[in-house]
Amino acid sequence: MRIGIDVGGTNTDAVLMDGTTVVSSTKTPTTANVSEGIATALRDVIADSGINAATIDGVMIGTTHFTNAVVERKHLTPTACIRLGLPATVCLPPMVDWPLDLRDLVGGNAHLAHGGHEFDGREISAFEPDEIREIAEKIKAAGLKAIAISSVFSPVNATFEEQSAEIVRSVIPDANITLSSEIGRIGLLERENAAIMNSCLRQLAARTVDGFKAALDELRITSPFYISQNDGTLMNADFAKEYPVLTFASGPTNSMRGAAFLSGLKDAIVVDVGGTTTDIGVLQHGFPRVAALAVEIGGVRTNFRMPDTYSIGLGGGSLIDPHPKSLPHREGGTSLTLDSPSLLVGEGAGGWGEVKVGPRSVGYELTEKALVFGGDVLTATDVIVASASADIGDRDAVSDLDAGLVTAVEARIMEMIAIAVDRMKTSATPVPVIVVGGGSILVTGEIEGASEIIKPDHFPVANAIGAAIAQVGGECDRIFSLAELSRDEALDQAKQEASDRAVNAGAAAASVDIVDVEEVPLAYLPGNATRIMVKAVGDLVGA
Repeated sequence: MRIGIDVGGTNTDAVLMDGTTVVSSTKTPTTANVSEGIATALRDVIADSGINAATIDGVMIGTTHFTNAVVERKHLTPTACIRLGLPATVCLPPMVDWPLDLRDLVGGNAHLAHGGHEFDGREISAFEPDEIREIAEKIKAAGLKAIAISSVFSPVNATFEEQSAEIVRSVIPDANITLSSEIGRIGLLERENAAIMNSCLRQLAARTVDGFKAALDELRITSPFYISQNDGTLMNADFAKEYPVLTFASGPTNSMRGAAFLSGLKDAIVVDVGGTTTDIGVLQHGFPRVAALAVEIGGVRTNFRMPDTYSIGLGGGSLIDPHPKSLPHREGGTSLTLDSPSLLVGEGAGGWGEVKVGPRSVGYELTEKALVFGGDVLTATDVIVASASADIGDRDAVSDLDAGLVTAVEARIMEMIAIAVDRMKTSATPVPVIVVGGGSILVTGEIEGASEIIKPDHFPVANAIGAAIAQVGGECDRIFSLAELSRDEALDQAKQEASDRAVNAGAAAASVDIVDVEEVPLAYLPGNATRIMVKAVGDLVGA
């Protein structure tokens, strides 16, 4: 028996699964204190199923908590960065491409040192231990304990990063150190950014994971719990404390994995409509398509593994901003505002011009502020209920909404979704589209470019199901010089590294399989250089 939980911006979803069977599910509003929302969802799903908490084998949690911390500029720890690469890289110092407010919040404490490697493992300059020790003393004097260490081409050779970490720990024994080679891919600035971001989130990660554990203890759930990663796999709680950045895209990833499981499709486009946003992603072989380019988080470019998703500000709680064609000349000069929904009556069909849906949303306050729940704010959910496409709340509260407005909003919603789907396609060929998420009631018509639209059973909690069924994964992304070793030897090394990372994250060694291998010859580099990317997946220990 597994419990999957997904903490979204509007709702916290939980599902209890016995093997591949959904036993019980629940959807509760997300709370300001994430742990409280999780405890409520757990309590509800256990009560609904009537099971004994002792029979639960594991709890899988997906959360956007760490992403929100970066985006909202909250709960970030000041962090120092040590880069090894002098005399190279001087013109682009660490955090050079960060938004100024975020860089100031993190501290902008950066140090350059000698070291680094070329792509083929040759040293750029000799490593100088005394130089690192002197930098560590400066960081200690500044009172900083969160430290990110990056070295040029460290995914090829991480020796200098590891040696620097040992020296820093000798000076600052309780230092919180992140090595860029353990997180990012090839690309110095993006990998370094990911390491800095990881370090500044570790204190928050420790508190959050401990809060999750407290919520489980409160309900006397003694089974281990796991956190969802960006690629649709899991990591154990201790691993999550060390690498919180690997959870950034776990929400949409869980939805895609859940959509694949519920629909039985391995290749499709997934449209996940939540309360605040709609996330569109592509399934390939049952897993999310990985983004090929750098991904921005809170305005910072990073290059750790992330799903290729596209988000738009459309959800069940999206605010409606109607613009009647006659708005500038309304009788009596009355202005149409979101706080005056009664003024929406009387325009008549065809009397509406451009209608704006989102990106502003009432979020987790939907059940308090929407008209159908007794509030005074017009939301997308109100319009869908008024169109009789869904039966939620009090339909009488929206019975007098103008029919022309309802039609215009529905058309605008479907147009937004169709444009987003088309953006994610790689060809004009129609493809299956799986619609999931609690806000998927907004999808009321055909989606242009879709060969079929599938809304599977349990679609409102597909994200929690994706968390519950997830396996454990590991990845290797390195450049090999095939002038020094054979192609088979390089592939074996990459596969072994990916497998080892999966085992370290909590996978049973005997169950690990290689699910994806990609080779990219780098013709612009000498030495027959080839970039090899390998992904390994395995079952949880004890599963």
